[in-house]
Amino acid sequence: MKGRLITFEGGEGCGKTTQARRLAARLEREGLPFLLQREPGGTPLGETVRSLILQGDHPLAPWAEALLIAAARAQMVDEVLRPALSRGLWVVCDRFADSSTAYQGGGLGLGEERIEELNRWITGGLRPDLTFFLDLPPEEARHDRDKPLDRIERRPLDFHRRVYETYQRLAQREPDRIIRIDARKPPDVIEEEVWRAVKKLLPGGRRV
Repeated sequence: MKGRLITFEGGEGCGKTTQARRLAARLEREGLPFLLQREPGGTPLGETVRSLILQGDHPLAPWAEALLIAAARAQMVDEVLRPALSRGLWVVCDRFADSSTAYQGGGLGLGEERIEELNRWITGGLRPDLTFFLDLPPEEARHDRDKPLDRIERRPLDFHRRVYETYQRLAQREPDRIIRIDARKPPDVIEEEVWRAVKKLLPGGRRV
């Protein structure tokens, strides 16, 4: 069976990490070989970049942030994603290239087209087979009260609105790849919506 790349996208506190984990657990129950990844992260380099981006105290210039994330993505594509997909694994990724388009291209104002061009270059054109956009307005973001906000979460509401608006444009532009899901629905309902879409990627759309 051909490997598949499935990504989860959305703003802060939308529940995408929870749904990525739920899909991975579902794939495991169904006996499908899978790999669960996150961005930035997924490799030693990626985890170092993640710490710099989210927890570092030193201010980052917008392009420095974008290029650090791009470097982490390039490493993960080469070291993890392409080998996994070539072995037929279902790769579930908590964020991928669309996050850079939304956060650095839209949120930081670097330009969506410029970031998308950078993504094509550093991924060698690798694109998700399916992307779930968990649609939650930034004003309704849900945060763990027991966990301090990271550097991205602490940014002004205007930044998060630009991120959200960029995701909306991406979903409108690529409806065949990006499935928009209302993140205000109960998690169990969202999980079933995700699984119904994922099943269509199985050979012949077979039911499992």
